[in-house]
Amino acid sequence: MKWLLSVVALVACLLLTPAVHAGEKAKPNIVLIFTDDISARELPIYGSSKWSLPKTGKDTSDTQFRADTPVLDRMANEGLWATNAWSNTVCSPTRAMMMTGRYASIHKWWNNGDLGKSPDGNWVWPLYESSPWQLGHAARDAGYVSIWAGKTQMKQVDHRKFAFDEGVFTPGSYLYPDNPHTDFKLVKKKGGDKKDQINLDTGKTVQSYSQPSWYWKPSVALLNHPSAPEPGGEKEQITWWPHTPEAQAEYGLHTYGPDVELDFIFDFMDRAVADDKPFFVYHCSHLGHDGFDFLHPEAGNKLPGTPVIEWDGSAYTRTEPKITGDNGVYDTHGTVTGPGMYSHVEYLDYQTWLYLQKLEELGQLDNTLVIFTSDNGTWGYGKHSHDRQKGTHVPFIVYAPGLGLTKQGKQDVLLTLADMLPTLAEVMGVEPPEGYELHGESFWSFLTTDQADHRDWVYSYKGALQLIRGKHVLKDGYDKWWDVSEIPDDLISFPQIKDWSKVSDAHRAERDLFVNDIMPRYDNHATERDAPRNP
Repeated sequence: MKWLLSVVALVACLLLTPAVHAGEKAKPNIVLIFTDDISARELPIYGSSKWSLPKTGKDTSDTQFRADTPVLDRMANEGLWATNAWSNTVCSPTRAMMMTGRYASIHKWWNNGDLGKSPDGNWVWPLYESSPWQLGHAARDAGYVSIWAGKTQMKQVDHRKFAFDEGVFTPGSYLYPDNPHTDFKLVKKKGGDKKDQINLDTGKTVQSYSQPSWYWKPSVALLNHPSAPEPGGEKEQITWWPHTPEAQAEYGLHTYGPDVELDFIFDFMDRAVADDKPFFVYHCSHLGHDGFDFLHPEAGNKLPGTPVIEWDGSAYTRTEPKITGDNGVYDTHGTVTGPGMYSHVEYLDYQTWLYLQKLEELGQLDNTLVIFTSDNGTWGYGKHSHDRQKGTHVPFIVYAPGLGLTKQGKQDVLLTLADMLPTLAEVMGVEPPEGYELHGESFWSFLTTDQADHRDWVYSYKGALQLIRGKHVLKDGYDKWWDVSEIPDDLISFPQIKDWSKVSDAHRAERDLFVNDIMPRYDNHATERDAPRNP
């Protein structure tokens, strides 16, 4: 009788146990929050004595313009943050480097205006051709469902070929065709100067670059959302939102692009969890990037205000935007903040809080890796700059309360966004194709073992210019050398090295390694700028 009871108990146990193979844990979810044009110095956790003024990006120490980030601070202290994470100096090459795990010596995206041509010599070489295994492909191969949200910065490409299951894009000016739902657009003035644009909302000429709004009354595109039509040919790969009568009735001046992105991301997460699928969120927020302020077209604001939010010490509240007016004359009724980097960083803090709340609601907080970083330095300070590491020094925070991180708080390490693909692939449990060259190195073992350090140098580029730094020295795009063995108060005022006899042997050894070994590996802009030509 005892043996029968034991068998019954065993069968009951098996019936009640989730269908997971012996020794197999659920794959961790991944949320990668990839912000736009935000230097490390803009986050208080980095302790900089300088940050950016609202309209110019110039230095200030005025605390009214320093962001307050209670959620990111807590994540950095309970999780960890890297003191020296490097991107490239501007958007496109950074996104290419992070998505592919490779430098431009292979993928040929050297700078925003310096993108290598395709084998036929006519078009930009798409990343999925130069590097056919990227973030989306790793997620697909590992059995994840994935969504790509926000800004893509991928020109002349088919967005379906990056292997993401879904997309919700606030695309800027490079996704076709033209969105019919908003007149918050700047379009090139025929016969005008290079920067002459027509504001379609007012009909007036402004000096800027072509763009639809990605903030207020935004242009939003959907890829493969269940409610959207099946994409057709190459020119029909997306559906412009709002695409239903219900959504169109709710859309208007008060609609804020970053909120729309998050609504679709959370809808995606709900469906992934309901289907018992691990998910990968690649959220490329526009927050931090300059944009025309359609609500204040004469003000010259570079970073339009956000919805008003308030932190009470434990939670955020958001004021629902109320905006009235037309033709460039608007009243925000006190529901929109002033312009500036600090407003954007604070709204990112609010959205990060929403992520954590959502993960907890779904029961996924302890099984999710959250990473917060950016693509390059702040507009007006670091973006486009190859002076020291103004353009390349970005924030980097890792939060994963249930995934066994062995480090906590400040980590004085070097890492590059090229490390992202091999790291996330390792977390997902998938390897690149055999023989597939990656320049990045996984930092997962650093995060989860007693490994004391990650890497000895980080590398960047701006066209033919090369930037590199180690623990002791930094060479910038001006071929100036700097002593980086200590971090200055403003994170950038390193002593310049002019007399190598006055620095240590370690400084000279690092310089020699960079000049004689590391940089020559990737220095092929002059000889192999474009894709190999077809015969």
